[in-house]
Amino acid sequence: MLKLSFSKTFYERYRFKGKHCWCCKELSFGSLIRRSTVILLVPKLSRKTTAQKRVIGMTRTIREEAMARLFSQHEFDVKTTLCIADLGCASGPNTFTVVSELILTSERIRQKLNRAQLEYQVYLNDLPGNDFNSVFMSLPKFHQKLIEQAGPALNGQCFVTGLPGSFYGRLLPCQSLQFVHSSYSLYWLSQLPEGTEGNEGNIYLSTKSPPSVVKAYTEQFQKDIGVFLRSRSDELAKGGQMVLTYWGRNTEEPTCMGSDCVWGLFDTVLNQLVSEGVIEEERVESFNIPVYHPSSMEVTKEVEKQGSFFINAVENTQVSFDAQEDNGQNITINGSKMEEKKGDPPSRLMRSVIESVLTCHFGSVVIDEIFQRYSNVVEDVLSKQMILLTNVTISLTKK
Repeated sequence: MLKLSFSKTFYERYRFKGKHCWCCKELSFGSLIRRSTVILLVPKLSRKTTAQKRVIGMTRTIREEAMARLFSQHEFDVKTTLCIADLGCASGPNTFTVVSELILTSERIRQKLNRAQLEYQVYLNDLPGNDFNSVFMSLPKFHQKLIEQAGPALNGQCFVTGLPGSFYGRLLPCQSLQFVHSSYSLYWLSQLPEGTEGNEGNIYLSTKSPPSVVKAYTEQFQKDIGVFLRSRSDELAKGGQMVLTYWGRNTEEPTCMGSDCVWGLFDTVLNQLVSEGVIEEERVESFNIPVYHPSSMEVTKEVEKQGSFFINAVENTQVSFDAQEDNGQNITINGSKMEEKKGDPPSRLMRSVIESVLTCHFGSVVIDEIFQRYSNVVEDVLSKQMILLTNVTISLTKK
């Protein structure tokens, strides 16, 4: 049975440019981000982006080590089925990348240890607005590629289930999982923190944010990660593995990081549109983003406080904000090939992250203009400095 995780508030689904947003019906349309109790519309950093693909590649070793650790647990014995959950799976060409990698790694270890053939149960979780139809349509290709890579023995041995719902709460029965993975999803908070009213002029934490706003964001992060860890602790079997990658920061100061620059550039764009009369100032002043980019020390501290997991490894890596498949990538406009601007890949990346949120608050008419200007602003900044996104990856074992 598929479990949908909702708050007591009734939600209604809207559609913008082919994307689903979940909006709170009891609120005025423009006040969703400010007042809703649970955010159900926000997407992750899309797995369509090059940055996310690189993050997945950079964190591959720590996942392989976790899978090897799973098989080496004396108290853990995989009988017939290995159950894997990918939380925040999104939809796109990279959706099955981690799942395929985990299954292939498991098969290599299984064969080396001369273990019996396994079946694989995969749960792909995301919010109800995710394009699960697209994910399911790509399943035949996923299965075919898996058989080509691992051999015919895997034919009919892998089962995939969509699991719509919030991971800030239970999704599956007790002790039903052996491996949990999540990448670039947990930086989204379950809701906008209470007490962000004093954050005028900023859509996120900045050096200008008052201490009360910083405290509100930090406490919401602590509450959310506690709920997440308790839920996964119930769902994972003893000795089960969990690998989480946050879009984090490399400093202990919440208002001083590369992510601050990334979000702060939206402040610049929105204030430009206010000065030109395109957007009302009140709309910008009432807009805050429910995200938090933790440091590795913060994540470690909260895991230790919750107490259900051993910490195997904590790793910080960085990826360039303007990551591209290749330098000087060309795009086609009106039949003519043009060299892509340096600000275009970051703009596409952030559009995959936040477009639906901006649409719900400001309307669809200004969206193209916002991201075109964002591309220009980012390009100007990148001409003077490099912007790096910090990845905080932590590998855990269920006690």
